[in-house]
Amino acid sequence: MTTRAPRRDGLENRSGILDAARAALALDPHASVDAIARTAGLSRRTLYGHFDDRDALIRELIATGAQRFNVIAASVSDTDSRLALARLAARLWREAAHVQVAAALALDDAHVAQTAEALAPLRRTVAALVTRGQGNGSFRTDLAAPTLARLIEEVSRTVVSRTDASSPAAADIAVRTVLSIAGMSWREADALLREHPDVLAEDGDPE
Repeated sequence: MTTRAPRRDGLENRSGILDAARAALALDPHASVDAIARTAGLSRRTLYGHFDDRDALIRELIATGAQRFNVIAASVSDTDSRLALARLAARLWREAAHVQVAAALALDDAHVAQTAEALAPLRRTVAALVTRGQGNGSFRTDLAAPTLARLIEEVSRTVVSRTDASSPAAADIAVRTVLSIAGMSWREADALLREHPDVLAEDGDPE
């Protein structure tokens, strides 16, 4: 039996629904299926033709967002562990800031298990970076590597959900917070960012 490729208009509708969901959730984190359908310019019935329910739609948003985050993680290639962590934090922050409400939904307790699974490549990158940083003396060693990596994840989760993404200093705060958790003093973080101003100046797109 031959499997049919998805129709182009179907794929466009699905993509449009996801875009509409991001826009609707940015205005109202509790936006209903009806509100999302209206934003997409589609009927509720059409939306349900693509997603079984609102939770299925949220899960798809998480999956597509995770793919982007995993690509960003793979784009960081600095050999200096401190610089690599700073650049990773800056790029991930910029991506999350564009869809902060959706990112916060992905990180809430109701979806944290699915998000953790979808972000497995990113989590492996952070774990490897922490292990490397501890090995060369760049990061604190009073905590075991898995514990420190988890602490960085949890603090990043809080920063994404609580910081005002519209603030010009938001990315700077996010990066300095992560570096602080890794064990750098504020003076060390300041010196690093002054030496590498591109970390906060770049547009955040993966190379």
